[in-house]
Amino acid sequence: MIESLEQKAYVKQKFKQLKCCVLIPTYNNAKTIESVIQSAMAYCDDIIVIDDGCTDNTKEILSRYPTLHIVTHPVNKGKGVGLRNGFAKAVHLGCNYAISIDSDGQHYPKDFILFLDKIEEKPGSLIIGARNMTVENVPNKSTFGNKFSNFWFWAETGITLPDTQSGFRLYPVQRLRKIWLFTTKFELEIEVIVKAAWRGIPVISVPVSVYYAPEGERVSHFVPSRDSTRISFLNTYLVILAALFWRPVMLIRSINFKNLRRVWKEEVVAAHETPEKKALSVGVGLFFGIVPIWGFQFALAIFTAVFFKLNKVIVGLSAQISVPPLIPFVLYASIKTGEFVLNKKVNLDFDKLLTLETLNNLFVYYIGATVLSIIAGIAGFILTWVLLKLFGYKAITNEPGH
Repeated sequence: MIESLEQKAYVKQKFKQLKCCVLIPTYNNAKTIESVIQSAMAYCDDIIVIDDGCTDNTKEILSRYPTLHIVTHPVNKGKGVGLRNGFAKAVHLGCNYAISIDSDGQHYPKDFILFLDKIEEKPGSLIIGARNMTVENVPNKSTFGNKFSNFWFWAETGITLPDTQSGFRLYPVQRLRKIWLFTTKFELEIEVIVKAAWRGIPVISVPVSVYYAPEGERVSHFVPSRDSTRISFLNTYLVILAALFWRPVMLIRSINFKNLRRVWKEEVVAAHETPEKKALSVGVGLFFGIVPIWGFQFALAIFTAVFFKLNKVIVGLSAQISVPPLIPFVLYASIKTGEFVLNKKVNLDFDKLLTLETLNNLFVYYIGATVLSIIAGIAGFILTWVLLKLFGYKAITNEPGH
C-alpha cells in the first residue's frame, strides 16, 4: 500500500518517466469529484478532467485547481465522447499512456502503481483494473452484467478477462490514435478494448481494490433500458465483424512456427481429453464450418465448444474449412449435394438471375450445405476417432505416473 510521501513521490516520478497522465471523466459527481482529484494529485501531476456538461457545482470545484487540464463539454455528450476527447488531450500533451479513473470514488488512486508496474512489464498494452466483485454493496446486476460482458468480449476476441466493465484502466493513447471509435456512451469501454485486441494491442488485467457506496448514497448515470440496449446492439455489430473478418485475421496473425508448435503441443496433442471428445470437436467444427449460417458460423462453433466443454482450438481450426481459398470447393460440394438430395439441377444462366430460378438455386444450395455439414461432421468424427485409436492416443491425466 502506498502511504508515505517518499512512495508517492516515487509514483509521481514513474508517471513522468512513462509519460502517463490521469483521465477523470465526470458528470454531476460534485459530492465525490474533489476527493478523487485530491487523491489523484498526490500521485500524478498531469491530470485531465473531462467536464461532460455538468449542471451541479462541479465547475466551481474544478476552478480551485488551476493545474488541472480541463476539457469542457457545453452539454452532456456521454462518457464515450468524454473518454475519446480525453485521449486526444493526452496525445496533445505528449503522453504515451493515460489511466482513467471514475469520479464517483469507486476506485483507489493508490492502485495507480499497479498499472505503472504492469505497463513497464508489458509496454504498449491496454490494462483493465479487475475489481473484486465480492466486496460489500456490489449490486447483483453489476455482477451479472460483468459476466455477460466478459463472455461477449471472449466471443469477439478469444481473450478471457475477469472484468471488462471496469472504468479503471490504462490506455495506450498513442496506439489508439489509429483506431476508429464511434460510440458515445458507456459502450465505448467495450468498443475500445475489442478493437484494440483486433489491432494486436495486448489487452490484459491487473487486480485492483474497489469501493461500492451503500445503495442510497450511490450515484450512477447508467440507464439500464437505454444503455443495455446500446451495448447489445454494439455487441451484435462486433460479433458479426469478428466472425466475418477479425477472428480469422487474429488467428492468421498469431500463426508462426513457434506458436503453431506450442498450440499443437499444448492445446491439441497434450490436452486432457478423451479420443471421443477430440473427435467430436473436429466433427462439430466441420459442421459449423459448412452449415449455411454465414456470419455466425465461427461464433456459434465456439459457443457450442464452450457449452459442451469441447476443445475450443480444435473446433475453431476445423471450422476454418469455409475460409478462402476453400470456399469455392465448399460451395461446389454443397450445390452438388443439394442436386443429389433434391434431384434438381442448379441453373447458373446469368439471364435468369433475380428470378424464381435464383430462389430455386439458393434452396438447392441451402439444403445441400446443410446435408453436407452433417455428413462432414459425422465423417470428421469417425475418421479422427479411428486415427486416434489406430495410433494409440490416450488422454493425459493428472494421476501419479502420467
